[in-house]
Amino acid sequence: MKTLNLGILAHVDAGKTSLTERLLHNAGVIDELGSVDDGSTRTDTMALERQRGITIRSAVVSFVVDGVTVNLIDTPGHPDFIAEVERVLGVLDGAVLVVSAVEGVQAQTRVLMRTLHRLRIPTLLFVNKVDRAGADPERVLRQLAEKLTPAVIATGRVDAPGTRAARCVPFGSDDAGYTDRLVDLLATHDDGLLAGYVEDESAVTWGRLRSVLTAQTGRARVHPVFAGSAITGAGVDALITGIADLLPAAESDEDGPLSGTVFKVERGPAGEKIAYARIFTGMVRVRDRVRYRRHEAAKVTAISVFEAGNAVPRPAAGAGRIAKLWGLDDIRIGDPLGTPPDRPAGRHHFSPPTLETVVVPCRAADRAALHTALTQLAEQDPLINLRQDDIRQEISVSLYGEVQKEVIRATLADEHGVAVTFRETTPVCVERPVGVGAAVEWIGKEPNPFLGTVGLRIEPAPIDSGVEFRLGIELGSMPLAFLKAIEETVRETLRQGLHGWQVTDCRITLTHGGYWARQSHSHGVFDKSMSSTAGDFRNLTPLVLMDALARAGTRVYEPMHRFRLDVPADLFGAVLPVLARLDAVPRTSTARGTSYLVEGEVPAVRVHALEQRLPSLTRGEGVLESEFAHYRLVRGPAPSRTRWDHNPLNRKDYLLAVARRVTARPEQR
Repeated sequence: MKTLNLGILAHVDAGKTSLTERLLHNAGVIDELGSVDDGSTRTDTMALERQRGITIRSAVVSFVVDGVTVNLIDTPGHPDFIAEVERVLGVLDGAVLVVSAVEGVQAQTRVLMRTLHRLRIPTLLFVNKVDRAGADPERVLRQLAEKLTPAVIATGRVDAPGTRAARCVPFGSDDAGYTDRLVDLLATHDDGLLAGYVEDESAVTWGRLRSVLTAQTGRARVHPVFAGSAITGAGVDALITGIADLLPAAESDEDGPLSGTVFKVERGPAGEKIAYARIFTGMVRVRDRVRYRRHEAAKVTAISVFEAGNAVPRPAAGAGRIAKLWGLDDIRIGDPLGTPPDRPAGRHHFSPPTLETVVVPCRAADRAALHTALTQLAEQDPLINLRQDDIRQEISVSLYGEVQKEVIRATLADEHGVAVTFRETTPVCVERPVGVGAAVEWIGKEPNPFLGTVGLRIEPAPIDSGVEFRLGIELGSMPLAFLKAIEETVRETLRQGLHGWQVTDCRITLTHGGYWARQSHSHGVFDKSMSSTAGDFRNLTPLVLMDALARAGTRVYEPMHRFRLDVPADLFGAVLPVLARLDAVPRTSTARGTSYLVEGEVPAVRVHALEQRLPSLTRGEGVLESEFAHYRLVRGPAPSRTRWDHNPLNRKDYLLAVARRVTARPEQR
């Protein structure tokens, strides 16, 4: 049986989870529809999801249509949980993007469609809530063409929109207007179809048009638009048919080498790790030893695949499947299984989080339990970027927005019994070197406590170039393991610069290197006290690098978001002073009928405040879209996480603490 791995994506409150319920019901998987309001849906399993009526974590369900097993992945719609969507994108064969017939295209809708288009993921559009008061499917169809892509075409019409009697009538071969529109759209990418139509219209049959539509939809060149209501069921059967007919099923190569990607990790009732993996090629079986993350391997102890709405135990899972795997205790999100696939789930499609906060336990005795709990949360959401400051004894997490705080707080309380509060949200800044700095520590000379010589020079590099490591010594002058240890430690050390922020856009050159060769006493016993090891270089490198960085100096840059703000024309003048108070810089303003489109930049830390002010400021009519743009030099005093020269510890003790942090295992940080 063929398999189609399908993502359901939408702006929050577009009805995505309700549509998932309706699809399962119409496919015969469930007998009774669940309700988002009642907290009874199949895919919202977290207590907080049921309480708030929003999706926080992606969930997988399945149904069968026309001989195709559809693994349906319900994803969050709120922008604070965009990381969940990102991890899913790498495992999809197709997608349904849901848009409300009342609210129309919204900020998150644009972000999602741009990403789906960039990744060439075949996508159908579903205009939901046609039965709601204020529904206007024709207006929304125009918005889809104007704001998302002109390559859309309605597959039917809606009668009595905005009423409970709304129904959807599919277009057929006898609708001349529809066939003309279809030819116009498809001929854009098919010269043969255009030539045939010009030569003889009657030669372009309905069957040929459907065939070309299927092919172009499968290549993500066109996007058919369906309409209906997840609540009443209107139009949903037509969507199910479109999913089966228009979206391409996964290719099944079970004879090839195992290749897959882990896109989700959760904990079972006994605390065991469960990995959700898309298998691209080959097959994984129970008791197989699976290689992942370089050369590590572990035995798979159990497998489940999704069938008829549930995850059912199976002895194996083949290409095209989504499988739940047990036994991979050290697995992480984004890890490839076997041979790395061409489209790993760990690839970033959206901007990383630009905010962070310190998590504070309400009881000091819960500090260790808090670290353990947050470590488990980081397994499920790596982009929270758990960071521990050993000097201040604080734990920080990265955020996309304020709603994540509530989710983290509730999860820690409900699942781990740890009550927490949060410090004020701050931007995640970066540091860039100002000038050139160099330092060297010689083997056998005080105050160097390690058996190695390391000299490093750091200098600025072009913006957005990241970190470049170069050798300024001959390649054969030191063992390769020592050079690798130095480079890896350089990159790890730069996660916290002079002000405590990640250092980027710099070039580091290894200018000096030396070691004591492996030595032993006369009776042949190895003596570490007189022989260099990779550990010496992992410990020494942070001291030298931080010294060089201090001599170069750094400046701190804060994240800036690019924003698009659509406001009523009569309120345009009232909005500008508010933007100024939030340190937003409008670049352009364009009149668009009864509204103004304002585009500009705003500090990331001010986006939430702008979102809060917008409804009352614009009578609820303003629409804000924002995304990370670049980093800007901080104005005024540089915000600091930690500075070695302001720390009560002396310089050497602090740098030794940095060395211990860098060389600690990830789970100890």
